Formats: sequence, structure tokens, C-alpha cells
Amino acid sequence: MRSSRLLQILLLLQTRRQLTARELADELEVSLRTIYRDVEALAAAGVPVYADQGRAGGYRLVDGYRTKLTGLNEGEAAALFLVGMPGPAAALGLTEQTSAAELKLLAALAPDQRDRAGRLKNRFHLDMPAWYRDAEDSPYLSSVASAVMEDRRIKVLYRRWEAPREVERTLEPYGLVLKNGSWYVVAATRGGVRTYRVSNILQLAPTDEAFTRPADFDLAGFWQAHLDRFERQRFVGEALVRISAGLVARLSDLSAAPLLKAIADTGAEPAVDGSITVALPIESPGHAAQQLIRYGKALEVLEPPELRAELKRLAEEVSGLYS
Repeated sequence: MRSSRLLQILLLLQTRRQLTARELADELEVSLRTIYRDVEALAAAGVPVYADQGRAGGYRLVDGYRTKLTGLNEGEAAALFLVGMPGPAAALGLTEQTSAAELKLLAALAPDQRDRAGRLKNRFHLDMPAWYRDAEDSPYLSSVASAVMEDRRIKVLYRRWEAPREVERTLEPYGLVLKNGSWYVVAATRGGVRTYRVSNILQLAPTDEAFTRPADFDLAGFWQAHLDRFERQRFVGEALVRISAGLVARLSDLSAAPLLKAIADTGAEPAVDGSITVALPIESPGHAAQQLIRYGKALEVLEPPELRAELKRLAEEVSGLYS
């Protein structure tokens, strides 16, 4: 504990140039007496730390003295600041470790490089959740993360979409993935490697049972393959739709990525009235009707008949409600 605190004092002085004993004590949440002893220990170990007297004084290092993180250059350190994710780090219980790592990164840089890294941190921010939704509450996330790091099995009660809704599973967690504010755990079961939404874990019991994670398992590669497979299984049908000229002009403002992609993939030319007819991948007539009815008469489904019938049914329901 003390060695870690001594290193923190050294890095703080290197990063901020000068700090009073009170500022150090507040930063490290220790007493003034502890700071006095620690500074004496640093000096005894050969660290050139000294105290400036007076109201504007404080502890500082001899000019030019710096510790270094071996092999870390300015560009690499700056890149690490760009990928900082305080929200996910807090969710995983790594706030303290993240702050300590950031302090070490700053200490590894010369003053001008440190200023540039600070500008990068204050000019780029990564906000993971999508618009109009908050990050999911995952009360068992830290427990899952611990099991991932320690290669320990966990027993969970999991809520899934199909019946039976609640199932018990013993998981060997290989890794965690954060997707648009939702955490997923990639884990091995008796049925193979699967993906589970952490927020759907209703109960979790840690175990002392260790497992061996395959040395060649590639988490990023598995996740990309999972996404590709999901997209192939998701869109099993196709609809032919006519998009009015007015809607075509507004699509980029409506977050209508599927329609924009369909137009780009089809390469269709506008008709005389400016409308465009494209083939649109769909999951099912029921799901597609829920998605497309919001465009009203600006989008007409030409095929299949089942989708046209479902849109007509939805329109009549709404019309009946307000008639």
C-alpha cells in the first residue's frame, strides 16, 4: 500500500509540478503526517524532491527530473487518451485503476506533450448509448467481469426471448462486449459458445470452479462473426417499396439508415415524379409494418401482399381509434 502511495506522490508532483502537503493529503485521502513521512522516504530513496517555502510554496521535483513508461511515445500516449471510457470503466469497477493509469500516462510525457494529451482528452468524448435510450442497468456486471478476469465459472438465472423465458445456465465467460450501451458476455456452455445480454441475468452465483479459456479464442473476431450471422438471420424477406420524392429528400434527417442503404444498394434512378422504387430487406411482414407505417403515404409498399395487408390492418386500427 505504501509503495503504491509513494509512486502516486511522485507521479502527481511530476504531472502537476507543485503541490502542498495539504493538497497531496486530500488527493490521496491520508493525513498530513503521512505525507510528511512519505516525502522524507522519497528523498531518502534518491528522488530529488524539495519544498518551496512561503504561502505559494509546496513540494516539487528538481526541474528536468522525470520517470518514464518504457516504450511509450507521445503518439501512443495520446491515442490511449482518445479511447478513454469513464462510464464503462466505472461500470466494471475500474475507476480507481483508470485514474491511476491516466496519471502514469501524463507523467510519462514532457510538459508540452502533456499539454497536447490534455487537449485531446478535453476535445474528444465517447458516448456509447444510442439516441433516445439510456445505458442499461446491469447489476451483475462487476461479478461477470470478475469471472472473466479470473477464468471462473458462474451459475446464472437468465431471461431469454423464447419459452421457457427463465433458464438456468452454467457459463464459462470468455469476455465482455459493450454495444450501444448494452453489455454482452461471450461464454461457453455445454451447447457451445454463446452470447448473453448481461442485463438479462436475473440471478448470479459465483463459483470456485476454474476453466481453461482457449488460447486461440479471438473475442473481437467472434463478435464480428456473431454480428454477421445475426444480420443474415434477421433479414429473411424482402419488400418492394416506392419512396416519394419528399421523403427521399428527408431521409438523411430521419435516421432512416435501412432505406438509405437500400437506395444505395439498388442504385435506382428516380422516376419522373422524383420517387424511387427499391428492394428493402425485412425481418417479417409484422415487424416491417410496425417500422414502415410511420412514413404514412410518403412510402408505399408494392410487394409482398402480406405486408400490404398488415399495413392496411394497422391503419384501420388507428383510424378506428380516432374516428
